[in-house]
Amino acid sequence: MKNIKKIFIIVFTLLLSVINIYAGGGTRTGTGGAAELLIPVGARGISMGLSNVSSSSGLEALYWNPAGIAKLGNSASATFSHMNYIADIGVEYGAVAANFQNFGVLALSLKSLSIGDIPVTTTTDPDGTGKTFSPQMLTAGISFSRQLTDQVAIGLTTNFVTETLGDVSATSVAFNVGLVYDNLAAVKGLSFGIVLNNFGPKMSYDGSGLYQLADASNLQRSPQYYKITSAAFELPTNFELGFSYKPIVNEMNSLLVSGLFQNNNFSGDEYKIGAEYGYNNTFFIRAGYDMSPKSQTDEYIYGLTAGAGINYDFEGIGVKIDYAFRDVKYFQANHVFQISLGF
Repeated sequence: MKNIKKIFIIVFTLLLSVINIYAGGGTRTGTGGAAELLIPVGARGISMGLSNVSSSSGLEALYWNPAGIAKLGNSASATFSHMNYIADIGVEYGAVAANFQNFGVLALSLKSLSIGDIPVTTTTDPDGTGKTFSPQMLTAGISFSRQLTDQVAIGLTTNFVTETLGDVSATSVAFNVGLVYDNLAAVKGLSFGIVLNNFGPKMSYDGSGLYQLADASNLQRSPQYYKITSAAFELPTNFELGFSYKPIVNEMNSLLVSGLFQNNNFSGDEYKIGAEYGYNNTFFIRAGYDMSPKSQTDEYIYGLTAGAGINYDFEGIGVKIDYAFRDVKYFQANHVFQISLGF
């Protein structure tokens, strides 16, 4: 009990510190970098309004809260998903996890953005040179999670972030750290979760694309190449605090409701709610809503989410198929398809 109290003291101290640091996050909208870290993955969480920081478990918790990975129900799991993101961007994601008894759960993940070819333009060829380049944005993560007690779990994810745009590239390391507390205040089914996402060193671009041919008019020499120094940019750190409640209904039916507050360092605060109904632990229907009342933009582009899932055991292998829909203003809606396997 004393150790749990110490954990909560540390957590709430961190909470106060983060809120104080990022209280003015909305005034810096659009000035951060590595925005691919904010693209969600996981059909179940997306369909529940991105609100399940305290209710996600197993491999599905990798993006939402690394502490939830400790609740891996199998010896090993794997998941793969595809998202039709905005502006014809595709998001591919895959992850694997293994449960090591008396040690914890280790997981590996990889997220990639498929942006496609972009024409190369210059000041002398604004309509294009005939060449193209394809941006590459990869996030590779390694996670560790451990169940400290029957109620408390902690987790840490280290993400290696790489961006390549033509002849320049940038790399950095981002950390996610989280905690989940189940049966809070001795209320069965009530869970509390917190997570600090994407904190780490700044990123800056480097590469041959930063060399520019220039002529020093006051010197008697031929034009020379000079390297432009790229300004460093911060990672899109955010802090999330959420609650969820799963009341006891009956053996055939289940219900889960969740809510979340998200404090961002480069945009306005967000509030997210979600719900999930399950029948016989086999078929699930989900819905949620994501809002940002104090967004600095004219209009927050996200909102309604929905989805469904099926769990099925096939010859000792647990198979989960999930779908999520996310409404997006001004763009086509996001569609997420995911399949997960448990061994």
